[in-house]
Amino acid sequence: MEQTEFLEKNVFTDLKNMNDGFDEEAIHYFSESDFETVLKQVEYFGIGVYGIKTYLNGKSHADSTHEDHNKKATDPKWYKKAFKTFKMGQSGLLYAATYKVSKKLLER
Repeated sequence: MEQTEFLEKNVFTDLKNMNDGFDEEAIHYFSESDFETVLKQVEYFGIGVYGIKTYLNGKSHADSTHEDHNKKATDPKWYKKAFKTFKMGQSGLLYAATYKVSKKLLER
């Protein structure tokens, strides 16, 4: 199984991709509530999150990476903190992330 398939099947299940063509087709954007679900699933599976980017009204708004927080991509502390900061700073954002699914998970 490849990473995209794994994410679709196990993480993005029953969530609405809000990317209507404003970014690359392969990049999934989610509402705040759906992205919260994504982060819970990512933590459950131990998937790495390299970066989170946000969009507001079809324009790039802000982003954050695990390096900005001096944390490993698999450390949920950094992405939970970044998400909370984004939520408190601006409502109505769409969220996307860059993920890394381990070979071990893909081979299941």
